[in-house]
Amino acid sequence: MLSSPVARTPLHTRAITFRGYAREDGLWDLEGELHDSKHYGYDSSHGRREAGDPIHHMHLRVTVDDSFCIRDISTSMDSTPFGECQTADRTMKKMIGQTMGPGWRQAIDRAIGGVQGCTHLRELLFNMATAAFQTIPHAREVRRVKEGGPRDEGTDPPFYMGKCMTWDFNGPVVARVAPKFVGWTKPARKPPETA
Repeated sequence: MLSSPVARTPLHTRAITFRGYAREDGLWDLEGELHDSKHYGYDSSHGRREAGDPIHHMHLRVTVDDSFCIRDISTSMDSTPFGECQTADRTMKKMIGQTMGPGWRQAIDRAIGGVQGCTHLRELLFNMATAAFQTIPHAREVRRVKEGGPRDEGTDPPFYMGKCMTWDFNGPVVARVAPKFVGWTKPARKPPETA
């Protein structure tokens, strides 16, 4: 829990929620929702907003396959400050075919960065990859074990190891939970064979 703050007045709330779903067709849906509101009423160039009225209320659904490649993407904007914001769905379609993984932020910036897309939908999309990695590998592992298969998929460590201080290959958690990966380093690439 955070320490007690000094006396203060609430001004703005941004709530972001992500949800992951397994689909019957073998694909995965990841949904994000962003909701911005002020704690006071005010007049702006786009009309009056009362305390709690949504400034932004947006939804994003990304459908991916097992390799985290985007197969479909859609948006819904329940509340935006300007009507022009509603056209962002067309731009988001440029992300179909992109894969969540290394270079993800750069792929987003290339396809829908700057004035090519919506800042708030990009923010949801940036973090959608984290929701995907929290959803898909674990669900696949649970399914595999339930069907009598092994807990892990092979000789490589799970994707999250080596990406956080807790999952340090030389740390106590890896030693306790997955001792076969203690001290693991990524194998060097073999140089291509020449003819």
